[in-house]
Amino acid sequence: MPLSLDARLSRLAELHPRSIDLSLERIQRLLRQLGNPERDLGHVVHVAGTNGKGSVVAMLGAVQRAAGRTVNAYVSPHLLRFNERILIDGQPIDDGALVAALDAAEDANAGAPITFFEITTAAAFLAFRARPAEITILETGLGGRLDATNVVERPVLTVITPVGLDHCDRLGATLPEIAAEKAGILKKGVPAVVGRQQPPAMRVIADRARALGVPLHRHGVEWCLQADGKPARYVDAAGRRIDLPTALPGAHQSENAAIVAASIALIPELGVAKETAARGFERVRWPGRLQRLKEGRLAQMAAPSELWLDTGHNADAARVLADWGREVPPLQLIVGLLTTKDPASFFRPFLGVAQGVGTVSLGSSATAWCPAELADIAKNVGLCASPHDSLEAAVRRAGEKGQCHRILVAGSFLLAGQALGCSGVNEIAMSV
Repeated sequence: MPLSLDARLSRLAELHPRSIDLSLERIQRLLRQLGNPERDLGHVVHVAGTNGKGSVVAMLGAVQRAAGRTVNAYVSPHLLRFNERILIDGQPIDDGALVAALDAAEDANAGAPITFFEITTAAAFLAFRARPAEITILETGLGGRLDATNVVERPVLTVITPVGLDHCDRLGATLPEIAAEKAGILKKGVPAVVGRQQPPAMRVIADRARALGVPLHRHGVEWCLQADGKPARYVDAAGRRIDLPTALPGAHQSENAAIVAASIALIPELGVAKETAARGFERVRWPGRLQRLKEGRLAQMAAPSELWLDTGHNADAARVLADWGREVPPLQLIVGLLTTKDPASFFRPFLGVAQGVGTVSLGSSATAWCPAELADIAKNVGLCASPHDSLEAAVRRAGEKGQCHRILVAGSFLLAGQALGCSGVNEIAMSV
């Protein structure tokens, strides 16, 4: 009996090395066995950063497709199904094509130790070679310098979105250390667009760019965002102006859209007319990013309050979400976090914003904070918090309070996936 897709993915996870030697040697070996599919991806855009990577990928893809170009994209993690990671011309790969790519990668690997992300990245490159596109957009999984996507040798553009403190156990405990890992995607002579950065991160990125002869297009230097009008607008030193009527909620999405505008202004292969860019920004749909759930069991439990979800899971994301929460108060927060995250730094931005916090588990994940621990940390920060046995219980309790206008579920891709599943969503509808 043929293995199911889930069984195949589980089997690939078993190849994970007992100890990880951080290098690109394993995936480079496998790609050689596969005939180096990473060299046949059309015009490649490589995106790294702490926050906003996925939204930038989605918007850039939507703008390019509005111009009539074909676009493949690789993103992670997924919300409901692994297929969401490999987007063929804007849509999740179908099961048949995914199984073919996974089986080919597994056969070529021949049982050698390799991480799950490395072998599935190789499978993504195979899928892209089988269905070639004019533009391929790659999002790093973790960091940049030693990320499996960094085997691409000559992209037309690299992009670094805002860098913050996250994955400190793997990337370093300080902003300069993390920025150095992100800057590892810069390639000699290849232009780079850099989003808003804190000065220590920008210095590291600029130093690395200088050493490689990388032309930089930086927020606050070569270009800026004018956010005081509707829509917001990208403006650069050359006098170019591009309106940013993004369909994605939240003021922070204008910053992500401006990064995309900088990319299309800088790189001829990505260039589009202003009107075309506007159409792309208006069409983009990117699930799990300030997404309102209007139907399903959870939305009914929340009524008459609005139920929203977001995958944000670090302090910078929390600040963005808290700013959004201030727009139409009051706000009730429901949070689940992995133990690799710092709950206190996530909760602090919501002081004076969230009326209360419900804490929940992340299902079967053994690496999540338990709800009681999370609630205690939230209380120590100064928030009113209570633990709950399930996401449904937390939403029901928040809905019973009546006076809450918005209920926000946040803290993890796993929790966002739970919320979608509980709402009866089986497949993700994207427009990328």
